[in-house]
Amino acid sequence: MAAQREWFEKDYYKVLGLKEGATEAEITKAYRKLAKENHPDANPGREDRFKEISAANEVLSDPSRRKEYDEVRRSGAAHGFGGPQGGAGFRSDDLGDLLGNLFGQGGRGRQRGAGRSPRRGDDLESTISLSFADSVSGAITAVDVMADAPCETCNATGAAPGTTPVLCSACGGRGVVDANQGFFSFSQPCTSCGGTGMRVEKPCPTCRGTGAHRRARTVKVRIPAGVEDGQRIRLKGRGGAGVNGGQPGDLHVTVRVAAHELFGRRGSDLTLTVPVSFAEAVLGATIKVPTMDGSVSLRVPPGTRSGRTLRVKGRGAQTKGGAGDLLVTVEVAVPHQLTDDQRTAVEALAAAGDGAGLRTYLGV
Repeated sequence: MAAQREWFEKDYYKVLGLKEGATEAEITKAYRKLAKENHPDANPGREDRFKEISAANEVLSDPSRRKEYDEVRRSGAAHGFGGPQGGAGFRSDDLGDLLGNLFGQGGRGRQRGAGRSPRRGDDLESTISLSFADSVSGAITAVDVMADAPCETCNATGAAPGTTPVLCSACGGRGVVDANQGFFSFSQPCTSCGGTGMRVEKPCPTCRGTGAHRRARTVKVRIPAGVEDGQRIRLKGRGGAGVNGGQPGDLHVTVRVAAHELFGRRGSDLTLTVPVSFAEAVLGATIKVPTMDGSVSLRVPPGTRSGRTLRVKGRGAQTKGGAGDLLVTVEVAVPHQLTDDQRTAVEALAAAGDGAGLRTYLGV
């Protein structure tokens, strides 16, 4: 009832930027464009706009719901709702007719099986742990989820095998019963059938008449290369089962990436710290540094100071925007013990200058 009342105020055609005579193809095209522009995963802060767009598409993309929506809007305009005339000329018998048309009660508005309209399944949340290497290269893994699934014993009817649900005699299959409140008559869900319009006389032993049962299932997840810690991956249609033929929900997987003993991450770039000797830093050298898929030669220029970062192009994480770089920070290794020859050489170097250059290279 609340959703249909909202139809008075919400112009779903305007939400999607369309005219009332729009075709199904135009509705689909407009929805996909707006959903991509306003999806909260890519555009934080647009959750309300995305929900509004989704609600409009859910109604207009369903021919039966769209027809009902159009009738509601026309009835509201004819009776003075939502238009510039307000409630002018509105009669009490018009109200009874209008509410009957909208909410399945009284007069011409009664609709059979209103309680059995399709409903989208629930969205599910899960978390998956990845190694650092898998987060960089991508992987195919699996996640276990608990969710309602259509009962296979009764094919989601809720009735025991060999039987079928029957029309509810209390509400005549409408799913609602009328409740008189003085001048007005309102509808409320039928307690005999739970608002479905149908009754299961012999419940399915597996799902106990619900048409669905909760069970564990394994969902394969393709992890894209370059995924970052905390990133959410949306698997469309892998959530909870829909009700009465409704679409399944989505599964949202949050990725947790383990730390690596050598590498770090900065966006699409990988970071690495390597030790070099004092002589290599002063004189320059070509050294081997590890990468995620092997190793690469890196030229350390003469006079390189401890803490300087050198860049290796294209050896970072592979993302949609391209491959990042490997950022190598050079750290001059200071020996804790020296041989007599080493000490003599260092003392000679110190004697050749004032020692400031040596302290700079060693970072002291």
